[in-house]
Amino acid sequence: MKKLTKIIAVMLTMLILSATAVMAKQEKVTIPYVEWARCVAITHVAGGILEDMGYEVQLRSVANAAMWASVASGDSDAMMCAWLPLTHGDLYKKYKDDIINAQTNYEGAVTGLVVPSYVKPDSISELAKYKEKFNGEIIGIDPGAGMSKAIDKAIKNNVSNLGEFKYVTGSGAIMMASLDRAIKNHEWIVVPLWKPHWAFGAYDLKVLEDKNGIFSEAETIDTIVRKDLKEDDKLLYSFFSNFDWTKLDLSPVLVDNKNQMAPEKSARKFIENNQEKINKLLEPVKEAVK
Repeated sequence: MKKLTKIIAVMLTMLILSATAVMAKQEKVTIPYVEWARCVAITHVAGGILEDMGYEVQLRSVANAAMWASVASGDSDAMMCAWLPLTHGDLYKKYKDDIINAQTNYEGAVTGLVVPSYVKPDSISELAKYKEKFNGEIIGIDPGAGMSKAIDKAIKNNVSNLGEFKYVTGSGAIMMASLDRAIKNHEWIVVPLWKPHWAFGAYDLKVLEDKNGIFSEAETIDTIVRKDLKEDDKLLYSFFSNFDWTKLDLSPVLVDNKNQMAPEKSARKFIENNQEKINKLLEPVKEAVK
């Protein structure tokens, strides 16, 4: 019976998606993303739904700066990983005349320096006391990320006594591998991290108090689209304007990706298991193009 109910739900969703596909003006959608856990999850789920709506979808894994530049130039249609107002504030100011902030898809995002709970410091300003324990390093992510720029600036200006630390850039994946290895060996490590992120469910971590405002207290994660998207494809613009992480609760996708499931498969699994939520999500999209 449960299997039959699921099949019926899938069929109903496909009918709704087919109906919206008729209203599409362009055939191809290009969405760049950065290899950040949440960014990967939301981009692949959105891409999967758009495929069901009849679009040919191209997802591009790029560096953060390239993600912004691609949308601003019109080479890509949208991206769903803009951390504002601080983390990506400089990039937003740089490209604001060539992009549209379609909507906030997540509120209450947090960025900061994070350590395992067994590490003694509770604030960023205390890290310098234990510099040797950390080998004088903050293990970071890609150099173009807003968090990386904020940390570099803090080190340069010795904010919160970080002047003697070295920021080691790499990627989100490399940083997470380093964090995992350090925790397994009960070693000290400090990394930049953000919420939402699966790591806070997998490990016992603490966000260090940021008394001097290196990072923003709370941010939103926004969807940015190219300037002419609404004119070119009202349906697609409406989709990005209504796609909201909290409406769908994509946490299961984060968990599946963390457990080494391919992002395309975890997204498809989520779509198949959440037909009712997706139908509800698409209701205002259909209304917008009537």
